[in-house]
Amino acid sequence: MKKPLWKTGLLGLCAWGLFGSGALLAQSDPTGQKPITQTYAFTNATVHASPGSEGQKATIVVKDGVIISVGSGVTIPAAAKVIAGDSLYIYPGFIDAASQAGITKPEDPERPSDFVSSNPPDEIAGITPWRSATDQFDISSSQVDDLRKAGFTMAHVLPDGGMIAGKGAIMVLGTKGSTNLIKANTALAASLNGSRGMYPGTTVGVMAKFRDVYKNTNLTQDRIATFTSNSGVTRPEINQTYSAMTEVVNGQIPVFFEVENDLEVRRAISLQKELGFKLVVYGLEQYDEVIDLLKSSGAGVILKLETPDDKAIKNQKDDVDEAIQDQYDRVKESYDRTIAQAGKLGEAGVAFAFSTIDAKPSDAMKSVRAMIEAGLSESAAMAALTTNAASMIGMNRIAGTVEQGKLANLVITTGPIFSEDSQIKHVVADGNIFDYEIKTKKKNGNGEATVEVAGTWDYTSETPAGSSGGKLTIEKDGDDYSGTITYDDPSGNGTATSPISDVSISGSQLSFSFEVSAGGMAISVSVSGEISGNSMDGSMNIAQFGSFPISATRNPNFISNN
Repeated sequence: MKKPLWKTGLLGLCAWGLFGSGALLAQSDPTGQKPITQTYAFTNATVHASPGSEGQKATIVVKDGVIISVGSGVTIPAAAKVIAGDSLYIYPGFIDAASQAGITKPEDPERPSDFVSSNPPDEIAGITPWRSATDQFDISSSQVDDLRKAGFTMAHVLPDGGMIAGKGAIMVLGTKGSTNLIKANTALAASLNGSRGMYPGTTVGVMAKFRDVYKNTNLTQDRIATFTSNSGVTRPEINQTYSAMTEVVNGQIPVFFEVENDLEVRRAISLQKELGFKLVVYGLEQYDEVIDLLKSSGAGVILKLETPDDKAIKNQKDDVDEAIQDQYDRVKESYDRTIAQAGKLGEAGVAFAFSTIDAKPSDAMKSVRAMIEAGLSESAAMAALTTNAASMIGMNRIAGTVEQGKLANLVITTGPIFSEDSQIKHVVADGNIFDYEIKTKKKNGNGEATVEVAGTWDYTSETPAGSSGGKLTIEKDGDDYSGTITYDDPSGNGTATSPISDVSISGSQLSFSFEVSAGGMAISVSVSGEISGNSMDGSMNIAQFGSFPISATRNPNFISNN
């Protein structure tokens, strides 16, 4: 018996999911939110698999959050959702090597009645190495969304706190229904910030206290070893501070030291040399005064992904007196130093990664482009975003490059990643696809439309529920576009029509969205495709259900009025 039209394709998929008692969703998922397939194929895209590599046309197949094949002749599984990548560029997902996105500050503990400011309890003094960033992290935070929109798919999150805030954790920036934790207790977060109104309140005091905690951890380990191997020895007291510091003392994890100036860099390195722990410094805006010291120490370096606001430079006037001109020169000099330091670190052979702490993720690419213009090579910039960061946080086995067997963490763009007009179209994190709106690029250098999209199109979509189709009408009014799309009504009443919105053209890429009313619910659908003459091939993303192939042909009788 032939399946009714409303049970097929685009709206059949919606009806199946809404009215079929969860038939669309995997039965093994207790949340009921996992799609029936986690297999995707990004076809014929320009893939840059690692920093400095030449882009190659290839197809990437992803299954259950892992890259299972990359190449020009790979076999696409029958269950795969195909996403056309003909005009797209694919890079490894970015890694934030020191992040506080999604981190909430813990409540301050109450002071005991017998509080003594010269000898406060560790927790009140900001010494809490037992704390974990996993307890402070919220994947649903808008900060995480902002990070992901900027191309970041993994973050080394650090806890908020005092001089020894606690342990970091590696998080993949996937969906809210997953734990997203890859590894806990990855590094000790520390700083030279003193405690207010108690010891240690000064930088010198913090350094002395850090030595004290470190050396007492060593002594405690020796006492425990003596107790476990000899009889008649008094049992040593177990202290949670010293227990939590053991991984640092044993060289199992590094100390991520937040520094505010080059003097603090020197002090952190002096502690490293004296005590012997692994060191990574982050937070400094200008490293150029200590590049040689950093190189000789072997300390890891994380650069803030931020550049100074250049509005003050752009707004400088020509006819000013000498005092004002001197001020202009100092502002310009500071700006130039800041954006040039990444290139200087690269030239000195100091591998570095990036951090978004105290920076706007939305300005990430602008900042990187400024660094490239100031001397940083594009391959070094990509390494800082990917392979350097992966190595620094111990994730190079599973992240940092586009390779078979690595996590499906990808950034998919409309052009070469560092081009000013390139935009992020998709981000794949842990195998989950996040789609982002592409801003309209309506005119080229000659003032002509980049592609012609107006007209009536016959489209066909393919979903696990079958094939279906309808008509897409796009009209042009000046520089703006509007239109409608028809589809099979999920209620079984023939066809329905919906207005399209967010019509965007970038190069030869067309994207738009519309809503489907099914069972009293409004389901969002976004479409993107590559236009070639009177043909379009692309993908259709249906909220909660995933992405599916779509193709369209324009009525050949269409005549442009422009």
